[in-house]
Amino acid sequence: MNYVVLQVTLKEKLLSSRSGNLAELENAINAQAAKGYRLHTITTASAASGGFGGGDRIQATMVFEKL
Repeated sequence: MNYVVLQVTLKEKLLSSRSGNLAELENAINAQAAKGYRLHTITTASAASGGFGGGDRIQATMVFEKL
C-alpha cells in the first residue's frame, strides 16, 4: 500500500474557540481524495501561542492511504 503523510497547522482566532483556517484542512483532505487517497488517521497536538497575536495552534497530522 502507498501512504501520504501531511501536516496542517490550524490557528485559532484570538477571541474565539473556532479555527481560523478549517478550509485549509478541508482542501488538503479533498486534494488527496482527488488523487485516489482516503484519510486513514488524523492526530492533533496543540500549543499555546505566546505572541501578541494570540490564539493557540493545533498541528493536525494526517495519514492517507491509496484506495
